[in-house]
Amino acid sequence: MATLPGTIITGLLDRADDLSDAFRATLRARTYDNVKYNAAPAPDVIPVTTRDGVQLRVHAYGPRNGDVIVLVHGWACCIEYWNPQINAFADRYRVVAFDLRGHGESEKGERPFGPDQLADDLSDVLAAVLRPGRQATMVGHSMGGIAIQAWAKKYPEEVGLRAGAILLACTSGGRIAVESRILPLFNGVLPSPLLLAKAIFGAPVPLPGGRLARAIVKARLAGPHATREQLEFSLGIFRSARPWVRGRYALMLTEMDLMDAASYISVPTSVLAGDNDKLLPQLMSRRIADQLSISGMLDGYRVLPTGHLINVEAEREFNAELHRMVGVAKYGTAAAAG
Repeated sequence: MATLPGTIITGLLDRADDLSDAFRATLRARTYDNVKYNAAPAPDVIPVTTRDGVQLRVHAYGPRNGDVIVLVHGWACCIEYWNPQINAFADRYRVVAFDLRGHGESEKGERPFGPDQLADDLSDVLAAVLRPGRQATMVGHSMGGIAIQAWAKKYPEEVGLRAGAILLACTSGGRIAVESRILPLFNGVLPSPLLLAKAIFGAPVPLPGGRLARAIVKARLAGPHATREQLEFSLGIFRSARPWVRGRYALMLTEMDLMDAASYISVPTSVLAGDNDKLLPQLMSRRIADQLSISGMLDGYRVLPTGHLINVEAEREFNAELHRMVGVAKYGTAAAAG
């Protein structure tokens, strides 16, 4: 037999991910001198099982009767990526965050990763965390924003029911492989070959730590003003992702097409982009904002001086916009502005 069957290779990679679970958990639980990057203590654990039987890790923080914020993280991240926002808002809001399927401590399941799966999982989480008649301010960063768009397209009837307002940050509707500028030379000068993008981002290789890794994160993911502490925190989160899962999601994202999905959003939506975002350049956010403007749902569009890690690099501005959108969800755009 010249090659191992794909199922055997997948099984071996999956097993390798499982063996490193304990180490990756220490990366998520790491503590920092600046306590805003540390995990908030004693969350309420909400049991969520998806429609296909996958258990997701879902945490809630803050007063149970508070206005609800639902945070949806991006590719290769986890609940802890939102620590700066959870620590900033959980004193007065009910902040819900969850690990996307296969990320953090959520199970992988057998279903292929894709927009339909992201939409279904988000729908199941919202059904579990929102009491009848309650709405949330929904926040999606990167692939989290893609999940929200996929959900809006597949379940448009749920949008106005579950969401009072939406904040999309550094996200996309598609064309990632051909428009991302994260690979040096390609797309900035030459078009990036799809096969090259798949080979690099789909590789199930563990990420190293250290000075060189921080330098790469700063050069390709963050902006030039990112601090060492911000880079250390973000790198720890990325390294905690299962390599096989990270690779499979990356392959999906290179082929994903949700270019019209933002038009299905039917609540006020703010869009944030980073002017130095190489992974999902601001033109992707601009397209989403244009769709929302046409449908009358665009509440704001801002470009901040950051890379892709906008809620970490520009925490103050990001949090201010999130606080504003909670007001929009509760009182409407005009009242929140006043």
